[in-house]
Amino acid sequence: MDQTFEPQITAFYCIYCGYMAADTAGGLHIQYPANVKFVRLPCTGKTDIRYLLEAFEQGADGVYIVACPIGNCHHVRGNERGKARVERARQLLDAIGLGGERLDMFFVSGGMGATFAEHAQEMTERIRALGPNPLRTARRRGQER
Repeated sequence: MDQTFEPQITAFYCIYCGYMAADTAGGLHIQYPANVKFVRLPCTGKTDIRYLLEAFEQGADGVYIVACPIGNCHHVRGNERGKARVERARQLLDAIGLGGERLDMFFVSGGMGATFAEHAQEMTERIRALGPNPLRTARRRGQER
């Protein structure tokens, strides 16, 4: 395995708990990997499978979603809808050979800055162990020809 591989990770988070947890982590000076790019959503219920798959097509090695805790969504059941879409996207990723383990969803409340940072670290370590996104690797080989 390439020891210099630093995964590119895209994280989608809601503007309520997800954003607040990120802000709490920053306010408490809790470090988390700088390789995570964040995309804000009005609610994780707005998570669309196309967004998740496109993140991989754009070169993300891993993708995760940060949502309000189940039963505590600001849009009542938005996070539950988002969870169902993530589960479907994981099935699609397995079916196409990319691997559903490259996609995950975490549920945190706004005050959970340390947990937010732990999830970013967890995803970075998981994706580092899995290696680069095969789509990105294939694209690079195609450009070399």
